[in-house]
Amino acid sequence: MKKLTLLTFLLISTSFFAQDFKTPVAYLEYIAKQEDNITKETWKYTKTIAHSKSGRKIDATRKNLIKSIQTAHKNISNLKNGYNGDVEFKNIIVDYLKISEIIISEEYAKIIDLQEVSEQSYDFMEAYIKMQDLVNERMNREHEKVSVGQKKFAEKYNITLTEGQESAIGKKMALSNAVFNFQSDLYLIFFKCNITDLQLSKAIEAKDLAAIQQNSNSLAAYADEGLEKLKNIKPYNNDASLINATKKSLEAYKKVTVEQIPSVIDFFMFNNKFENAKQNIEKKKASDRTKEEIDSYNNLIKEINTKIANFNKVNTKFDQEKLQHVNSWNNTSSQFISKHIPND
Repeated sequence: MKKLTLLTFLLISTSFFAQDFKTPVAYLEYIAKQEDNITKETWKYTKTIAHSKSGRKIDATRKNLIKSIQTAHKNISNLKNGYNGDVEFKNIIVDYLKISEIIISEEYAKIIDLQEVSEQSYDFMEAYIKMQDLVNERMNREHEKVSVGQKKFAEKYNITLTEGQESAIGKKMALSNAVFNFQSDLYLIFFKCNITDLQLSKAIEAKDLAAIQQNSNSLAAYADEGLEKLKNIKPYNNDASLINATKKSLEAYKKVTVEQIPSVIDFFMFNNKFENAKQNIEKKKASDRTKEEIDSYNNLIKEINTKIANFNKVNTKFDQEKLQHVNSWNNTSSQFISKHIPND
């Protein structure tokens, strides 16, 4: 599933420098040096999310990231004078760091809460992923304020800023966001069928014919819907592995509705017929049962035994196939993320 990704943070330091600057360029250079610590911690966090399955390790890197933001906030707040009394840009940065800490501390907690219930329904999963998108969008907006403030400061002091020079880590962060977004889009398509199939399995277990038919119809519709969406999704950097895994899963779910469910419905309907016949014959004394009734009931016993064997065989076959496709999708997803998100 989709993981929380963060934008490259700007302007962080764990060191303390002189608070007076001889030139505005020196001031901006000082500001630029502040980027390294948080940028590195942000990348460690993103990299850990992509390559680690340890929740403890992921949370530890998040806490280190928060500490780096707090340190930066303290150090930059100590620049009381800004540049020769001009504190506008400094205040923008301080506000940005304050909001960044809130987002990563508090908004992250909301995301964790949503994650805990995300697999209970498609709506919950969609809300979970949407929350991550909203967090990143907010980070984008706050980062844009810093960019605007930097340009305004440069114009005020006739400084020429070099555009388009991304740091190596910044490029990795942008790449990671793209990879996670691609994976999330495909996961939602896959999950919509997966959660519906789980509901279908519960209906089968409960022998609820109406729920079986309803969930089967929904599963068929979602599979068709997903297969249509896949036609418009292009491979990521010529890697179609996750698209293909999603397609195979949806085709397997569609096969369930075409082959397994008719057999299941037929079995339950016949089983109802058998149970009614059983009740009727058991109501009669043995002496009152006719030869035709006994022969008919014995034939039903033979038929129900055959259908039970077939029912178990069909369900076992499809359960195993679905499990294989789910495992295949999860493995392909992990391999896709590991392949496209750098681990250095």
